[in-house]
Amino acid sequence: MDNRQRTGYLAIAVVIGQVILISAQVNGRSGASILESVTFGTLTEVQRFVTSGVVGLRDVWTGYVQLRDVRKENAVLRQDVASLELRLQEERAFARRARSLEQLLDLREVVELRTVGARIIAADATPWFRTITVDRGSGDGVRSDLAVIAPKGVVGRVVGLPGVRASKVQLLIDRNAAAGALIERTRAAGVVVGSDDETALRMEYVSNLEDVHVGDAVITSGIDGIYPKGFVIGSVGAVWRGSGLYKVIRVDPVVDFTQLEDVLIVMTDETLTPIGGGGG
Repeated sequence: MDNRQRTGYLAIAVVIGQVILISAQVNGRSGASILESVTFGTLTEVQRFVTSGVVGLRDVWTGYVQLRDVRKENAVLRQDVASLELRLQEERAFARRARSLEQLLDLREVVELRTVGARIIAADATPWFRTITVDRGSGDGVRSDLAVIAPKGVVGRVVGLPGVRASKVQLLIDRNAAAGALIERTRAAGVVVGSDDETALRMEYVSNLEDVHVGDAVITSGIDGIYPKGFVIGSVGAVWRGSGLYKVIRVDPVVDFTQLEDVLIVMTDETLTPIGGGGG
């Protein structure tokens, strides 16, 4: 830095010093010196800026704390709702179970012969065989080929050699299952068999000359020696004339096999009082 620059900076410093001195000595309209007014105004703005920043930070922190509290409350509320939903499902399950048992008791009062109640404990998941396992076996007197029924109608029959405390039941919708059957309205006879469609049955060997309508009730005929006569199997869902001697008949089962929980095993081969008034 040369002497000329030093002289310039010194002159500037002297001018600034004089301005400050003059400002300190000259009073404004308010009576305060100009320097005091400028200094006060500057400090006021600084204070306003600092105060705004502190208030903003405080608001942000308060919001963060409140948000954490809200999140905790929401988590607690979600847990409470989940617990209530679980409890509601349990109560509904108990109610369904109670209704199922009540229907079984009503059915036992309708039939005239000895039956034993059984609870379903397992189901066969393969598409080729549709069976269930019940919690009654040879220790309860259960044997092969005993009919199994539900409050709405026919379920199937006991197959194989029962265990001491469990038995396997072939459902009527199994493709290898069969039951002697009648069209209740006309007494036209045939055989109901399982099909590839697990929601439907077929009725075979009904002559094209027979009078069969959609909606006709299909009941057991008793000729197979397994299912007592007059128990409901289902209703005719579709019917048309076959290419040969027999009609093609689809039967919609009355029992919802996916909702079964409890059944009755018929313990004798004697005739039972039919369900739904079917007989003859």
